[in-house]
Amino acid sequence: MAGNSNLHDSMRNKQDEFYTELSLIEDELLHYKEHFKNKVILCNCDDPYESNFFKYFALNFNTLGLKKLITTCYSGSPISGTELNLFPDLEPQVAKKQAYKLEITELSNVKGEPNYNLNDVQRILKENQPEVLKGNGDFRSDECIKFLKEADIVVTNPPFSLFREFVTKLVEYEKEFLIVGNLNAVTYKEILPLIMQNKIWIGYNNGHFWFKVPQSYEIKKTDFKIDDNGQKWRRMGNICWYTNLDIEKRHENILLFREYNPKDYPTYDNYNAIEVSRAADIPKDYDGIMGVPITFLNKYNPEQFDLLGIDKDFTSDGGRFTLVKSKRDIRRLYARLVVRRKN
Repeated sequence: MAGNSNLHDSMRNKQDEFYTELSLIEDELLHYKEHFKNKVILCNCDDPYESNFFKYFALNFNTLGLKKLITTCYSGSPISGTELNLFPDLEPQVAKKQAYKLEITELSNVKGEPNYNLNDVQRILKENQPEVLKGNGDFRSDECIKFLKEADIVVTNPPFSLFREFVTKLVEYEKEFLIVGNLNAVTYKEILPLIMQNKIWIGYNNGHFWFKVPQSYEIKKTDFKIDDNGQKWRRMGNICWYTNLDIEKRHENILLFREYNPKDYPTYDNYNAIEVSRAADIPKDYDGIMGVPITFLNKYNPEQFDLLGIDKDFTSDGGRFTLVKSKRDIRRLYARLVVRRKN
């Protein structure tokens, strides 16, 4: 099963080119359509041709009623220009090193979902020529910050290694967003406080998903494949969507049906809280503090629970909770969120 090792490898080796499948984008964005009407959408980590975020918004530009779509990419993308030469007047190797922006304010004769047509994408790109950026397309650059200021909503899959900085920029400029990330990012000191303050929450779809990666990537671990066309794919675990767009899901209560008993819910040896191994096992009749896995956030409703923090902040020695089942059986737990049910 894909786990954190793939994420850690990506961050350590700066292998950040993970291209999101169109089906994953469609399955999530169908819940947000009312948010996009008459809005400026920014995809600021997306090659306009290779990115499925661009394809989705371009082909549904009229259906969603968008005001404008802005797409920018970082220079030197390993697959940039491999499917369509956006700069026929430049040498191929020169074109690959360009960072560019593409804007769309009006489209005609595009059917949209579920009638996606690759020819439509090619026509859109030819009718709306990209503009070469002065810099390298880094989302933190002054040039790209101007696009961020103009945008209403940012939708993209940011680099895993720069996730903290990416979210920090979104919050700094008070932008609405819907972005792909790893659930383990909730443990970051830059992210958890935002969740506790109800400034960020988890979207609908989460789990293990396949991402297309450049041919240059050396994949040494499991959870990878090469398809019939020779394309490399890598599966990442604990993938989720982070957003600050209000959705029905975050107002739905977890159905609680289990009853508390000391045998099934042991207490920690260094903090007055009980261990709950799954969100579905939260007891309906316990009002005290509980340690729950971070997957709890997939079902977290701030109207039903108080999120108090993370285990490492609740121990005197800076360590994590240690659950002692017996003197001979001491096991270390994965990160635990500290929660309490609201009355």
